[in-house]
Amino acid sequence: MKISDLNPIYDQLQLKYGAPELNSIYNGGCENHPDLCFVFMNPTGRNIASLKSWPGRKSPWIGTKNIWSLFHDLNLVDENIFQTIRRIKGSDWTPEFANRVYDDVKKHKYFITNLGKCTQLDARELPDSVLAEYLHLLEQEIDIIKPKVTILFGNQVSSIVLGQKISVSTVRKQPFIKNINGTNYTFYSVYYPVGNGHFNIDKSVEDIKWIIKEEIN
Repeated sequence: MKISDLNPIYDQLQLKYGAPELNSIYNGGCENHPDLCFVFMNPTGRNIASLKSWPGRKSPWIGTKNIWSLFHDLNLVDENIFQTIRRIKGSDWTPEFANRVYDDVKKHKYFITNLGKCTQLDARELPDSVLAEYLHLLEQEIDIIKPKVTILFGNQVSSIVLGQKISVSTVRKQPFIKNINGTNYTFYSVYYPVGNGHFNIDKSVEDIKWIIKEEIN
């Protein structure tokens, strides 16, 4: 199975749980044994790739700024690309520039996805029951790309993926092992670094740098 084989399922779930005027957002980056897989919550309409008029790839965080500051602080994005992201408006992203950004993500050997792929108009919190419907699909993504480490952002995503109540503040730098289709994968829970969680971005950077040093380097 290729990871793109899951996209039609995500599109069906967009019709069920997402804003009908927006497209679902899939994933992007290194699909062949990445060092890191980053799992966020769910996309919003701020991602211009969710617009029906968008002709390019449908990957997370296209047309946004804040999350790329996290990747920059982790030395996971080239300086010239990061400065372009900072300089241009979100509406000025083109499909060609989105491909440049994700080619850079691939070069740095990480993969970006969301637990829920159903795009909302705003950053409303989705019920656990909705995100849980995507769990087996995320597990398929992980089993296809086979990352060295998966980073789960926030309490809700961590709790659903790990199948237990997680409070990030109490499990910092603590690995969790989850078996998916006979293979053990390593997970860490990290503070959500954008939106209301932006004030925790320093803790996110600290923990991910520690994880990279312990698990990757």
